[in-house]
Amino acid sequence: MTHQAWSRLPRSGRLEGVTEQPREDAAEDRAASAQQESLAAVLGGRRGALDATAPAIAFAGGWFLGDSSVGAGAAAALVVGLAVALWRLRRGDRPRAVVLGLLGVGLATVIALYTGRPEDFFLAQLMSNVGSVVVWAASILIRWPLLGVVVGGVLGQRTRWRRDPALLRAYSLASWIWVCQYLVRVAAFLPLWLAGLVGPLLTARVVLSWPLVALCLAASWWVLRRALPPEHPGIRHPREPGGGAGAPPERGPRTRSGSRDDRERAAPEAAATRHGGPSPAAARPGDPDASGTPD
Repeated sequence: MTHQAWSRLPRSGRLEGVTEQPREDAAEDRAASAQQESLAAVLGGRRGALDATAPAIAFAGGWFLGDSSVGAGAAAALVVGLAVALWRLRRGDRPRAVVLGLLGVGLATVIALYTGRPEDFFLAQLMSNVGSVVVWAASILIRWPLLGVVVGGVLGQRTRWRRDPALLRAYSLASWIWVCQYLVRVAAFLPLWLAGLVGPLLTARVVLSWPLVALCLAASWWVLRRALPPEHPGIRHPREPGGGAGAPPERGPRTRSGSRDDRERAAPEAAATRHGGPSPAAARPGDPDASGTPD
């Protein structure tokens, strides 16, 4: 029976012992959707990596066609970078992300024009990967894994995922995949940049962009799924201690004074006093009565 049909039944017509079925179905649906989801669907990494590769290809093409002219390569990279930025805005990407991407292209061209060496167009990316290794590793060690910060921000969870011990552990393990990704790029780019090999640098840039990002997304998603317990509802439904998925911990009713147990113990005594009878405390054998003498 579907949840809609169940909700239309009168309360008296619901069989005892079957009342938890809709709730169990909802939990199973969340678990199934968690298995089918992927980080690539949440973050859209492949498309962003393709956009970032186009200016580098344009720079290398302009440099080769312009008789090893850094200026020609820089001009081609800026034109393509601006075209990609306009296309991303029209596609509906966030303006901040578009501006940051365009600034990255501008920084790479400025460095290459300043030094006059075409391999320095790739220096900004090399340094950003070195910084990413340090930042991602540090975020794991201080228990703020950046994968959780990024995914939690995209899903609108802010920091609720950190209150879920299973999610915090899973994000920490999966973040090491991203540290390895940046280490692979540094290991590939650094010797090529030191040797001044523009063609191999471009090849490494293309190979280690969207193919590596796609592999990293798949591997980190696999680690996330393996690290979460089977009954966990998934990354979209963080579980807080003492409650269900996304539910706040239970709290008793607020009182002006005394706890709930104190009020329950005091209720029989107050009722007996209002009816003129002895209180339960005075009625216990061996206790002093109201006059202070033992029974």
